[in-house]
Amino acid sequence: MKLLRTIALDPSDTFVFDVPAEPGDWAVSGAFRFCDRDPTKLIGKDRSAFRSGFLGVQSWGWSTLVQIVRATEDDRRAVVELLARQLVERFGAPDLAAARLAAEDEVAFAQSLCTHPLSALIAVHRAASDGEIRESFRRLQLREGQRHGKAFSFMEVEDDAEADSTLNPAKVSEEQWRR
Repeated sequence: MKLLRTIALDPSDTFVFDVPAEPGDWAVSGAFRFCDRDPTKLIGKDRSAFRSGFLGVQSWGWSTLVQIVRATEDDRRAVVELLARQLVERFGAPDLAAARLAAEDEVAFAQSLCTHPLSALIAVHRAASDGEIRESFRRLQLREGQRHGKAFSFMEVEDDAEADSTLNPAKVSEEQWRR
């Protein structure tokens, strides 16, 4: 079985997000954190988390990248239980039973992103469209002979969905650094 863990190839997440995830934290998409907010009104670091963050389950922080790792059924159960507790304590779920159902769905979705080989890195791009949050995920491909270690050792991106033709990389950089 495979799951997602946060990874930090450089310190950029500490600048991009209010609360960066701890490297090695189990991860889920985290889009649910924005269900009660209008994504079009997010600014600064909240907007960065919305657009490009995976949620670290224990730290409740954000990571730009996650890595596909081997996991056991015990790991999966522990992630579900931890996320369920977080949903009650931090997100206001009515009780642990309801939170477990939501946590099961989130972890199952994270597992569905693990179709690539172990150690592959995944990035997310979120956008709001017609009142819905849409996510697209990309696998970052290492250059031949490289190992994870530096953010600039990647050269190829594989999309699972069409690219957002309205995305302007120069503007994204500006928006990430606005407060």
